[in-house]
Amino acid sequence: MTHFHRHTGPRGRSACAPRLLLALALSSSLLGACASVPKPTERMAVASAAVEQASTTSISEAAPKELQLAKDKLAAAQAAMKAEDYALAGRLADEAKIDADVAVTRAQSATAAKAARDSQDAARVLSEELSRKTSN
Repeated sequence: MTHFHRHTGPRGRSACAPRLLLALALSSSLLGACASVPKPTERMAVASAAVEQASTTSISEAAPKELQLAKDKLAAAQAAMKAEDYALAGRLADEAKIDADVAVTRAQSATAAKAARDSQDAARVLSEELSRKTSN
């Protein structure tokens, strides 16, 4: 009759060794994946420029929530860079750029809508003037 120690197999080897090696291999590959994320320097610069360009009075008045969201995400991306969490920093930088672009687009849309209303008002006034002149 063969007796086994709780942590050894039939030949006296540790039954935990294969699991331990697997766990070490997985953890080192995960750490390696984290370490292989390059600094998102260019993405940070692009996001910073987009937020800066969007930080105008007209955009902050027309799309304040979107602009603030872009600024907040850029600040979070900068904090992630300092913490050397480059994957998070890159993702937040990309999101900050998109939010800045949304703020610009929303402001442009508001400007275009106002121009359309002004044009319609001018056309209405002109039409009323023409109607008055033709009825006299």
